[in-house]
Amino acid sequence: MAERRNIVHMDLDSFFVSVERLYDSRLMGKPILIGGSGDRGVVASCSYEARKFGVHSAMPMRTARQLCPEALQIRGDFAKYSQKSNEITEIVRESVPLFEKASIDEFYVDYTGMDRFFGCYKMAQELRQKIIKESGLPISLGLSQNKTVSKVATGEAKPNNEKQIPYGQEKLFLAPLSVRKIPMIGKKTSHTLYNMGVKKIHTLQAMPAELLESAFGKNGLMIWEKANGIDRSLITPYSEAKSISTENTFEQDTIDVALLEATLTAMTEQLAGKLRQQQKLASTVSVKIRYSDFDTHTVQRRVSYTSADHVLLPLIKALFQQLYQRRLLIRLIGVRFSGLVHGHYQINLFEDTEERISLYQALDRLNGKYGDKTVCRAIGMSVGSRKFNPFNGKEN
Repeated sequence: MAERRNIVHMDLDSFFVSVERLYDSRLMGKPILIGGSGDRGVVASCSYEARKFGVHSAMPMRTARQLCPEALQIRGDFAKYSQKSNEITEIVRESVPLFEKASIDEFYVDYTGMDRFFGCYKMAQELRQKIIKESGLPISLGLSQNKTVSKVATGEAKPNNEKQIPYGQEKLFLAPLSVRKIPMIGKKTSHTLYNMGVKKIHTLQAMPAELLESAFGKNGLMIWEKANGIDRSLITPYSEAKSISTENTFEQDTIDVALLEATLTAMTEQLAGKLRQQQKLASTVSVKIRYSDFDTHTVQRRVSYTSADHVLLPLIKALFQQLYQRRLLIRLIGVRFSGLVHGHYQINLFEDTEERISLYQALDRLNGKYGDKTVCRAIGMSVGSRKFNPFNGKEN
């Protein structure tokens, strides 16, 4: 008989807002909007006081201000948030045998097998209290036999609380909830379900899996399984060592700066696309050059977690200009992103507009469906696309 799993999901409550309040107690109890200051900016995070007015993350800032005119608007400091995230990651790392960092403010912990020695829920509660005490930040948790149910349980526990779903009670717990509570169901899928007359999870549970498969393809089966409390996905162990990189050795050594920059642009776009595809964010960028005499130099810089082309490209170009001092023929150039964590591009919204977010989503869909460089910047079109393993930088 398979061992019962014990999976904890932990999520810091309104993380960006909570960090700001840690540094400025005058913000306590007030409606807060964090995000881009322009009319076309987007809400990166908002307080529970603002949510009462219908404000939510990823909403256009102008809409949020209309809904909640009295809200205080803060531009946000991603470096500060990254630092607090690292502090909490260290607390979790010291306390548990296996964990996954799903994003800057979200963790999964695998306590499977630990209940024969200690109570898993008690251990999870103690970890939560340790995080609150040492970081000063509110955090909620859910415990169940899988990642999906635990994540939903965390959502139901918020703010700053905890919820356990006993083994065998998963379907019963999910049944009365809105279909939007299922992690993979977004606005478009939920709209289709509403048109089918499906608003609550209990309706999904009663539907044949084949019907959902015919409506949504293979995702339909995943929706049916999650609605029924089934999720076999494993914890992805957190590791700071992972990196993503690629190199290009030129057929002929070159000093053509236009060609070198075009190659860097193409490689950066390709790697950033892979980051978003893998739902990862990088905190360090590196550029490497090898001259014709095989003299090799590398320079790197730490950045706030990102996977956005428009953030990474200027950095890569600046590092290349810093590095390329000898004006000798170049044999090879390379780009590496490291210090990776799991997370979505959308968590970094301070400078983003609705149009930019939509652009990245459309770009990634097209390149994912039709292959790398289906859509890319014009400067990179002259550089051929090369298939490579993004986590070792070697061509396949």
